[in-house]
Amino acid sequence: MTGGWLVTGAEGMLGHEVVARLTARGIHTFAAGHGRLDITDRDDVRDAFDRYRPSAVVNCAAWTDVDGAETSEPEALAVNGHGPARLAEVCQGRGTVLLHVSTDYVFPGDGTRPYTETDAPGPRTAYGRTKLAGERAVLDSLPETGHVVRTAWLYGAGGRNFVRTMIRLEETRDELQVVDDQRGQPTWAGDVADRLILLGSSALAGAAPPGVYHATAGGEATWNQLAREVFRLLGADPRRVRPCRTTGLARPAYSVLGHARWAAAGLPAPRHWRQALADAFPSLLEAERSARQAS
Repeated sequence: MTGGWLVTGAEGMLGHEVVARLTARGIHTFAAGHGRLDITDRDDVRDAFDRYRPSAVVNCAAWTDVDGAETSEPEALAVNGHGPARLAEVCQGRGTVLLHVSTDYVFPGDGTRPYTETDAPGPRTAYGRTKLAGERAVLDSLPETGHVVRTAWLYGAGGRNFVRTMIRLEETRDELQVVDDQRGQPTWAGDVADRLILLGSSALAGAAPPGVYHATAGGEATWNQLAREVFRLLGADPRRVRPCRTTGLARPAYSVLGHARWAAAGLPAPRHWRQALADAFPSLLEAERSARQAS
């Protein structure tokens, strides 16, 4: 089977959602976890393209240990920078559309208004530097078929994340302290997966310009506000979540991204984070129940 979509990092939270949604749409999908495709290995990448001959690639493979990147930057760069470069090299010779997932960490995080897709990056962490290297490799190699899709504050049913942690802790803690001085956009992995598929389909039809797109939810919140909303959805008292200040190594203080670029692809801007969280919540609760039963 050829002409389908290749999804790298398919075993991760976002990759799993992309594969599930592509399959549900009846799109031929090649799911490649790290065991099937090492994006840092040029020969491995070429072999995968020869085998699958995809028309579109969604790169969800990444080094995601933000703190660990500070002491292992070369290793993080191999995955986040050199890996996308390998994919872009092979896509370049075949006219393949590449959708590369990136992050808000490419910005310094000290803004006071949403970062636009055209704002100059300025990462202040090793993780951010490695992700920016991957962005530049894709955009430089694929000026006509390369799409960088930045997201942030990601949560979903498949894997550890802040929302699932809050669901779990609500049952075991009388009171929680959650930071109230970091601001961003809680974003459901399912919504990002849908965005990637919409954008890729539009690109294959020649309607979505290449370049940078922001796939975070609409609106903005602090971690404390997000935790309180989780408690509210659980029927618990949100006042049990107390505000506190950030200490130690942490995320950028301001991670709000603008969404103006979607109009260029003829697609609507992302929906508000509260609406998405409400829709995602049943699957998150089910995932937590299943995890408890398995433990």
